[in-house]
Amino acid sequence: MASHAFSRFAQKLRSKEFRDYLCSTHFWGPVANWGLPLAAIADMKKDPEIISGTMTTALTLYSLLFMRFAWVVIPRNHLLLACHATNEACQLTQGYRFVQYH
Repeated sequence: MASHAFSRFAQKLRSKEFRDYLCSTHFWGPVANWGLPLAAIADMKKDPEIISGTMTTALTLYSLLFMRFAWVVIPRNHLLLACHATNEACQLTQGYRFVQYH
């Protein structure tokens, strides 16, 4: 049973549709965007004194807007949605740390 599932998965990975997806901006745009939440995650270990309230607010709104875009675009871009949902959570955490510090 497991080998059958693996075989179907491998077949899907070799499909033209999957290769087309890997060569599209629908894939590479979100991959490039993952730098934002990864940087925010790294910043959570730093002193809250360095947090910019203005930038945190801007990034919170930016990710909120792009989460909506990722949801309404056809076809839905779940990778972009996951990226911006992660960044949204990180920015809200940074915003909380900023408010607590000040």
